[in-house]
Amino acid sequence: MVTLRRPPKHERSGPKLEPYQVVLRPLITEKATHTAERHNAYAFEVNPLATKTEIKAAVEVLFDVKVEDVRTQNRRGKNRRYRLTVGRMRNWKKAIVKLHEDYRIDFY
Repeated sequence: MVTLRRPPKHERSGPKLEPYQVVLRPLITEKATHTAERHNAYAFEVNPLATKTEIKAAVEVLFDVKVEDVRTQNRRGKNRRYRLTVGRMRNWKKAIVKLHEDYRIDFY
């Protein structure tokens, strides 16, 4: 009898993403700056295929920090008009990464 091995829940099928492929860019907005200063939580645009554990590992490797918590949001693209045609912005994934109190990330 052949048994099929299912990957654990924290693993996903598909390509293995490198840390620089997981974190696409930091989000520098007024709200993100406020949460970074007050709560030591930083916002990033991340690859839509990335999981929370992959995001945590990527931020720890790229910025040499200790991550406490990761929250993610799948953001829907907005409708936009280009003259007479209606277009749509792309969907994207946002991650809010809370760091250990001893660590900071300086983007400026």
